[in-house]
Amino acid sequence: MSRPTLEVADIVRAVGNRFWEKHKSHLAWLHRKVLDAILRCRTAALGGHLDKCLNCGHQAISYNSCRDRNCPKCQGNARAKWLAARSAELLPVPYFHIVFTLPHELSALVLQNKRLIYDLLFRTSAASLLGLARDPKAPGSGHRIPRRAPYLGTEPPGSSPRTLHRSRWRPCT
Repeated sequence: MSRPTLEVADIVRAVGNRFWEKHKSHLAWLHRKVLDAILRCRTAALGGHLDKCLNCGHQAISYNSCRDRNCPKCQGNARAKWLAARSAELLPVPYFHIVFTLPHELSALVLQNKRLIYDLLFRTSAASLLGLARDPKAPGSGHRIPRRAPYLGTEPPGSSPRTLHRSRWRPCT
């Protein structure tokens, strides 16, 4: 297998320190740990071993992987297996993406209180969906999502945002 032209590690190597300096006030130490793991993965920094072909005697160094769950090199196969397993669980019906956003002005508050705010967002969005499901006359709207706004996306099966067009469910297009 050939090496891709550009890897995530190349990007982290090129701009990672500047990114960290600019955003470290709202990044956890785990974020830095992931960036460092991606940088060191399959390099001499993590050590390695010598592989030797039993037929021709060719030798090659294989560097150890970081095994971080966020590393694209390490978790490519695991990710593919996970996605296949989740795909097998899907119902054979259309799915529609529903997004709940918070005003961009709350971004700083969200960054400082992620667990609390996202817990509230999950609970209130669930209550909203349940309320819509109970009320057959409740109209919905398809608003565009402001960029950089904190959001929660969900994909319930067989549903879509209501439109006022003839008061029936229609898929987003």
